[in-house]
Amino acid sequence: MPKIFDSELRFMQIVWEFAPVGSGELVKLAFERLGWKKSTVYTVIRRLAERGVLANRGGIIHALVTREEAQREEGVELLSRSFGGSLPGFVAAFANAKAISREDAEAIRRIIDAYEEGER
Repeated sequence: MPKIFDSELRFMQIVWEFAPVGSGELVKLAFERLGWKKSTVYTVIRRLAERGVLANRGGIIHALVTREEAQREEGVELLSRSFGGSLPGFVAAFANAKAISREDAEAIRRIIDAYEEGER
């Protein structure tokens, strides 16, 4: 999975929302949402294309990495960097900082149950 840096991730949110999208339209969207100039947009498109995150086919931009893949990679990196890879440590820190709703707790239980049953 290619690394997507923070500013690129904000840009990719636009790509995922609108792709396939023309590069001209993407310039307009990035200016509206991020305040980026045309040159910045084209530089980021080129860099992300070089790393295999997106493709520029005839001026039409396509995402090659899904939002879910990027989120999964970000989660794994956060877990590793901030919690030494400890999922229980992350959950404990999160639960101590913010109340977990009954719905969220049930969703977490379903994920764990599915994992234990080999349904991942």
